[in-house]
Amino acid sequence: MPTTRTFSEFAKQVDYSFMDSLNPDPQATDDGDDHLTREVLSGHYVPVTPTAIPKPEYVAHSKILFNELGLSQELALDTLFRRLFSGDINVATTPMRPFGWATGYALSIYGTEYTQQCPFGTGNGYGDGRAISVFEGLFNGKRWEMQLKGGGPTPYCRGADGRAVLRSSVREFLAQEYMQSLGVATSRALTLYVSKSETVRRPWYKKGSNSIDPDILVETPAAISTRVAPSFLRVGQIELFARRVRNNEHQNAMKELKMIVKHLIVRNYKEEIDPKLSFSSQVIELAYSFRERLTSLVANWMRVGYCQGNFNSDNCAAGGFTLDFGPFGFCELFDPRFQPWTGGGEHFAFFNQQVAAEANYQMLWGALRPLLNGDAKALERLDSIRDGFTTLMDQKMEIMWTKKLGLDTYDASLINEMIQLMVQTKVDYTIFFRKLSSIPKKLKDLKDSFYLPISEEIETKWISWLQRWRGHVINKCDQKEISAKMKRINPKYTWREWLITPAYEMAEKGDYGLIKELQSVLDKPYEEQSLEVQKKYDRLKPKKFFGSGGISHYSCSS
Repeated sequence: MPTTRTFSEFAKQVDYSFMDSLNPDPQATDDGDDHLTREVLSGHYVPVTPTAIPKPEYVAHSKILFNELGLSQELALDTLFRRLFSGDINVATTPMRPFGWATGYALSIYGTEYTQQCPFGTGNGYGDGRAISVFEGLFNGKRWEMQLKGGGPTPYCRGADGRAVLRSSVREFLAQEYMQSLGVATSRALTLYVSKSETVRRPWYKKGSNSIDPDILVETPAAISTRVAPSFLRVGQIELFARRVRNNEHQNAMKELKMIVKHLIVRNYKEEIDPKLSFSSQVIELAYSFRERLTSLVANWMRVGYCQGNFNSDNCAAGGFTLDFGPFGFCELFDPRFQPWTGGGEHFAFFNQQVAAEANYQMLWGALRPLLNGDAKALERLDSIRDGFTTLMDQKMEIMWTKKLGLDTYDASLINEMIQLMVQTKVDYTIFFRKLSSIPKKLKDLKDSFYLPISEEIETKWISWLQRWRGHVINKCDQKEISAKMKRINPKYTWREWLITPAYEMAEKGDYGLIKELQSVLDKPYEEQSLEVQKKYDRLKPKKFFGSGGISHYSCSS
């Protein structure tokens, strides 16, 4: 397919399946001038125009994604392209529309329905408060939706300003492409632009602060990042329409639930679900396929040390990929209770993500049930799929640990002992498994991953464990082959917040060099890179950053 080099060529690739096949809010304006908080009682989306950031400046774009989409790298610097993806939809040319769209969704936290976050107490004011989709199109035969994060207020903004700060925008931009490079299903990053004149005030941490909560208000540049995905449908979105059915909120509630589920199937499960099947059978296949994707996703998160931090149903993509990089983090010093977000609690901690995923799955299951009312056999099949979630999740975790350790079969006692020793020893999650991937003969070869010296008792246990593990690994086939496989599972370079922080701090001063450096390093997380890169990025977290506000932990101020 030829490369897209101009904005007019880009515009011609638009294809609005979401707006064309679903219902707008009947109370919405025709021109998208709809920026004040209000209840949205029906419809699948609200047409809304983004609010452009003034004096936008290019910060970064994803060269990898541009290549995948068939976009010229120079397009990121094109004036019209920059204006669109910094919020100025006035540049839209035919067949584009001069407005974007925002969607509502429900909120469930760990399987419990909430309406407290809705200013009306009904759940009809909760949704995309600062996320506005502005483009949906076909690129090299694949459908992608492009959504501005920080594009200004929508009816769902709950009184906020609809902006994102440069800090969180840099984090989300880098993290999405890093996850892609790790081989983990994720939304993607397209572009990042910053305003050279608009700032927003947010609570954050003083330099060197050890406070749990932010202790200062800071003026930070406003930015807009564009994230890209096959769709931005969430479990919470399907849930919203099911709640309206249950509460009999309007006469088209069931019809709109059915429409959004059909759209989800077409957008995200087209290759797996035969459109010739009856709708009931398609719903069953959706439940099955989403269960498969969600369990695989969480097992992959665990493999690479990722903690979602706020894994509510509204942050759970119905397409089964990572979405909403807000209070996320990657585990450095290993702790099953690792949770970077101060508001997350242990229920969203690193080792609790399987349970959080099941709670979100439960909400989708409950939202699909009304569509099968009167079909006892279909409901029985749906319930059976739900009941099998824990077993499948456990199986995926066993497979993950087996591959991570280079084993042929899962060995619960070996893995459980290793996890216990990792906690007692205070190991670095990424460095430990990468060193293990070289199949060391002696414990000293693993000690560079330990944060503290260990006692003789722990050392003895480690030596015994290492011998047991090697007994599983070294006798089965070529050790070089096993090592190579393990190194394709266990990354060498991970996300270390104390190395990301300087990038957004420099960016706030107009220096984007470190962002580009991080892009380069994180694009190749499994590769052995230069000695210079290794010295800088492959090392333990310095002591001074433990307990540091904004690095070891952070609020959701973004």
